[in-house]
Amino acid sequence: MTDFDRTNSGILSRNDRKEKDTHPDHTGSLNVEGVEYFVNAWVKERKDGSGKFFSLSIKRKDKQPEQRTQQRSAPPPPRRSGGHRDDPDSDVPFAPMASGRGFLSL
Repeated sequence: MTDFDRTNSGILSRNDRKEKDTHPDHTGSLNVEGVEYFVNAWVKERKDGSGKFFSLSIKRKDKQPEQRTQQRSAPPPPRRSGGHRDDPDSDVPFAPMASGRGFLSL
């Protein structure tokens, strides 16, 4: 079998793994100028009832979801094991709340 140039071509097949109405009816791939894309297609009915059409979604294969870059500040100073942070000699790992009705975990 000879290799076929698949540039500027694609394929669409019935989605056998569809579980919800929101999942595409058809899935496939597309090559445009050497760039690969995922293709999803839903079969829709025209509003006037005169026929059906495909609604398409295309997503570049090599595009990864953007990851948020988080600025990291200096880590907080280490806490001493046990005790309230204002009283390093305390054995109580929590502090009373200002209202006096409970405890606030620190």
